[in-house]
Amino acid sequence: MTDNTPRMPVATRLRNNFLAGLIICAPIAITIWLTWTFIHWSDSWVRPYIPARWNPESYLNFAIPGFGLLTAVVLITVVGFLGKNLIGQSIVRFGESIVQRMPLVRTVYRSVKQIFETVLKEQANSFKKVGLIEYPSPGLWALVFIATDAKGEIATKFNDMGQDMVAVFLPPTPVPTAGFLVFVPREKIVLLDMSPEDAAKFLISGGLVAPEHKPPEPKQKHLPRPKPVAVSKAD
Repeated sequence: MTDNTPRMPVATRLRNNFLAGLIICAPIAITIWLTWTFIHWSDSWVRPYIPARWNPESYLNFAIPGFGLLTAVVLITVVGFLGKNLIGQSIVRFGESIVQRMPLVRTVYRSVKQIFETVLKEQANSFKKVGLIEYPSPGLWALVFIATDAKGEIATKFNDMGQDMVAVFLPPTPVPTAGFLVFVPREKIVLLDMSPEDAAKFLISGGLVAPEHKPPEPKQKHLPRPKPVAVSKAD
């Protein structure tokens, strides 16, 4: 028997190979470019403030990429370490007291500090869960990140209406960094098992990269034990 399967044209095979190579090379190239750009951007900001006697590039004939970024990371870590002890906290409080006296600066400082404290707080549950809501109309579902329960005046208004509302972040595709803050009744949110990272990949790819999901195994039902049968002894 002869194989009658039609052979794929050479141009089609070359195109498929090119697309396969593009899928492999493009993410690597973009990742390297973004990393290299971020390192050089950090160096351009930090390197001018490093004293010449502490900068190894003053003694070498070549530049060290990432030295400015490393210096910034070490400096921020040291500031965080000093800010945890009594002397460091006193210095921070003194600096904040000066900032609080500046009319415009204090508003910006309070807002930025509140955002960072909320996002970086270890106990915060914001954006750690993913769910589905019916949007923009019943029967159509959208992927959302669970932010937090309604708080403050908004929570009071909802409680007066007898509603338990949750704040969710509704991101668009393919740029999930911008979006809408929506308050949804708790019972209308369908929670998902996927992580926020997998949800972000799903949104950026336009639904093409779906995370793997193993359905929960059904619970095994144990068969009831047979009742012992009474055996009568023969006389």
